[in-house]
Amino acid sequence: MKVIESKAIKVGIADLKFVKAPDTIRTSGLGSCVGVVVYDATIKIAGLAHVMLPDSQSAKKTDFNQHKYADTVIPTLIDTLLNQGARKFALKAKIAGGAQMFSFSSKNDMLRVGERNVEAVKGVLDEYRIPIISEDIYGSSGRTIEFSPETSILHIRTVSQGAKEI
Repeated sequence: MKVIESKAIKVGIADLKFVKAPDTIRTSGLGSCVGVVVYDATIKIAGLAHVMLPDSQSAKKTDFNQHKYADTVIPTLIDTLLNQGARKFALKAKIAGGAQMFSFSSKNDMLRVGERNVEAVKGVLDEYRIPIISEDIYGSSGRTIEFSPETSILHIRTVSQGAKEI
């Protein structure tokens, strides 16, 4: 009997990585950030973006990190998967995060980073016509997520709320 070893590929904040089964892909520190997994279940390939901010319009061009923003990282995620052999019609997404980590008395939209991140992620995925199969969003607790392209299951550990799978 052959034992297949797998490893967990770690994705940092404002980062993007790809994985093929049997390896898994994970990120932690999802507070107001959103973890976006796009995958092709048939060929068992996936990419994970750790989205920090909704859009790059106000970004400073001097130290620009395209992996930080929903509007720049998701197109890169999709294009790279397609270049790796994924099929456009087979792509699906799972998302988690977008928490409101602090309570504010102000109604200032700029403070709703988690909500704005989720809206931006959903908007870009919709533009590309990639269905969101499941989501674990909002709330007020941080998350760690790990996706298996082998099973297409997203494992989510939420601070002080335990674990679940979507």
